[in-house]
Amino acid sequence: MADGLRHLTHLYVLDRARNENFSRGGQGNPKIRPVEFRAHGLAIKGQLQQAFSDVDDERGRTSLSADELKALGTIVTLEGDDAAYPLKIESLQAFSRHRKTPKVPQWLLLSVQPATETSPELAVVWIADTYRSRFLKIFEDYLAKKSTRAAENAWETPDGNPANRALVANISRIRRAILDDLWQSEGEPPKSGVRWWELWLDPSQENITLLQKFATAYDLGLLDRSLALNDRVVAWIRATWQQLEVLPFTSIPVAEIRRPEFVDTIEDLLPDEQDEYVEDLVMRVVAAPTDAPAVCHLDTGVARTHRLLADSLNTGDMHTVVGTSGFDRQGHGTSMAGLALFGGLEDLLTGAGTVHLHHRLESVRILPEPGEPDTDPLDYGTVTVEAVALVEVTAQRRRVFCMPISTDPDRPGVPTLWSASVDALAAGTEIVRDGNQLRLLSAPDHAASRLLVIATGNVDGYHSDHRLESDTSPVEDPAQSWNALTVGAHTELVAVPGDPEYAGWTAMAAEGELSPHSRTSLLFGKRTWPIKPDICFEGGNVLTDGGMGFEDRHPLLSLRSTGFHNDLSLTSANATSAATAQASRLAALTMAQYPEYWPETVRGLLVHAAEWTPAMRAEFDATGTKKEPKLELLRRYGWGVPTEDAVLRSSRQSVTLVTQDTFVPFEGTEYKMRRFRLHAMPWPTEVLEEIGPGDVSLKVTLSYFVEPSASRRGWRQRYSYASHLLRFELKSPTETEAEFISRINREAENDEDAAAGSPASGSDHWFIGPNQRNLGSLHQDIWEGSGQELAASGVLGVYPVGGWWKRNQRKDRLDLPVRYSLIVSLKSQEQDVDLYTPIATDLQLPIEIDTV
Repeated sequence: MADGLRHLTHLYVLDRARNENFSRGGQGNPKIRPVEFRAHGLAIKGQLQQAFSDVDDERGRTSLSADELKALGTIVTLEGDDAAYPLKIESLQAFSRHRKTPKVPQWLLLSVQPATETSPELAVVWIADTYRSRFLKIFEDYLAKKSTRAAENAWETPDGNPANRALVANISRIRRAILDDLWQSEGEPPKSGVRWWELWLDPSQENITLLQKFATAYDLGLLDRSLALNDRVVAWIRATWQQLEVLPFTSIPVAEIRRPEFVDTIEDLLPDEQDEYVEDLVMRVVAAPTDAPAVCHLDTGVARTHRLLADSLNTGDMHTVVGTSGFDRQGHGTSMAGLALFGGLEDLLTGAGTVHLHHRLESVRILPEPGEPDTDPLDYGTVTVEAVALVEVTAQRRRVFCMPISTDPDRPGVPTLWSASVDALAAGTEIVRDGNQLRLLSAPDHAASRLLVIATGNVDGYHSDHRLESDTSPVEDPAQSWNALTVGAHTELVAVPGDPEYAGWTAMAAEGELSPHSRTSLLFGKRTWPIKPDICFEGGNVLTDGGMGFEDRHPLLSLRSTGFHNDLSLTSANATSAATAQASRLAALTMAQYPEYWPETVRGLLVHAAEWTPAMRAEFDATGTKKEPKLELLRRYGWGVPTEDAVLRSSRQSVTLVTQDTFVPFEGTEYKMRRFRLHAMPWPTEVLEEIGPGDVSLKVTLSYFVEPSASRRGWRQRYSYASHLLRFELKSPTETEAEFISRINREAENDEDAAAGSPASGSDHWFIGPNQRNLGSLHQDIWEGSGQELAASGVLGVYPVGGWWKRNQRKDRLDLPVRYSLIVSLKSQEQDVDLYTPIATDLQLPIEIDTV
């Protein structure tokens, strides 16, 4: 579904973001070659016209087997004269300015070769056939027009200068381009024999598809992979130089040709070449201030001497609960820290420009090094509590705890000491261990709530049916935690290495599928235990030879991150640990963007912003109206993959509203008085009524933390682990508000009594349905219908269901308030619809209703 341009803050929060203009300066004034403008202009204009004519003649002699391969533009070469008079290359890129149609390139700067002692500067430019006359007008204006503005640069005079003088004067010659002009490697291109060539294509036009057609038409070899950089798409073709000489006269947007090195990733470069990329990035990184939100790693420690990490991790923010040092000597924690700070490094290393960071790092080593005594698995709960206490007593800042480690599950989905410790920490409860039971030292403190992000854990081995292996590998401990954000791994990395050693090998998972590394919660069963994972992030793929051969750490199918061998080293990272580190980064960015959001809200927003990949969504759609199969898919994929854009921003066509609310759900000595909340949503009624059927959707996410019951007694019973539960319902378009309130009372009673009850009104509109979504402490569903129906359904109810607080008649919890985050998004497929503005001007507060 098209979301439009996401540039707006979510509603119901204060806008604390600001824009700053780039400061200009430091570029120096261009030097303009002194020429007699009329003679020079006539000569250059004539050369351009001759180049167009030569290209047209060459096209007539070129035989192309497919019409779509015929050129839609002309490639010309602009030669400079002297290094002292550089070409004004910023004028050699232009796009159409139509407001109602997508921008198309008029002319594009493909490549520039700097001047040498023996050759002038060369600029290779592609000019669209339909814009030839506009490009020619640059030189016509040079001859016919004068600039009458006051002098702004040293090379201008108050009397006026020829238009476009800075560009045209420094061009000494224009000619049609030949393939040699596109060569960018050292020395002359080898023109004999069949060999591999590296083609750098312009990304603004169709590229790989056309190149594939070209290779097919001329029976040329083409590697079935490409590498997309920030401003180019790279592909590899096997041919003779003579076979490629036709490329400048085709529609293939080839910008450069290079000698291939068959480097799949930066990590495969020689160490000194890797160091150059890392050192360049180090100079471009601006660390966040010391009071910024942080990702706190509970792992093997971090090698903070790495130059990409040092400025974002103070020595005082490194701790350990095992051994004597928090320094990483195993590498796992350092690689996760790099992903949590930057995400995958590949694009940043090959990119340019300043990288402004908005969060920092902290670290607590909780795993022993080789030779140190192993941490008793039964004591991981206490170890986790001690680790959290260490960082909280050291620095007061907002943080997300990243724990990309796990151990074998006790029983699928069943809470353990470790997972209950995580739940208690998240809820803000102080805890100690007492045998196999946690003693709760205090009631949950909302002000002390925490966000913990945990990996689902990795499969123990690989099988030809990787999904079967994942489906029968239950989420590891403590990822079954109710309050944690549990992260699985999917993958978009499906390329096969160019190394001949991997000829015939393939990626196990198709694009957009679950990563072969990831575990699921299908063995949790259909009821009781939460849906895990909550979300997925990139975790890499696995190569297979089709038999028993598997390669699970190839750099091409992994992410690039910081290594621990030296202060510039790079390494590969993958699996659910890498996915968890990336999720933690996005959570910290959310805290920085919206400082008033609670941990429950941040968790809810990451899940709310997730979308199933096309491959995942196809499986959900194949279930039709059946709800039970959807639950199985949720236990495999969670709610999909969130993007930074969707988590942090809204658009005109996709608006997110965030409400944070607190109320006392139960009163009276026997918990007989129950409250619930009504939220009158500020729907853009008039806009919705104009949207047709199927063109609008509503997503609702309810996120809260529960206080765990640490004992294993009674977990087979329905409400014995969680302190309380919450549910949400949407008013039906045919219900009055009084009827809606009566239905909520009825459904709450049916839920607690375990009666089947009647289905929720309007449940046919829900994609998942209440029976499947009401698991754990995070509930989400998608409503799909007409704008008219949604306009008449503008009230959401949030109501409590009793857990062990009510079941055990806990008097010390009777008047305890609970809090939750209610996140709602409206989306429209229609690009000209503005849902954001009318909502922003009509915000209302929820209404509290008391019922018995």
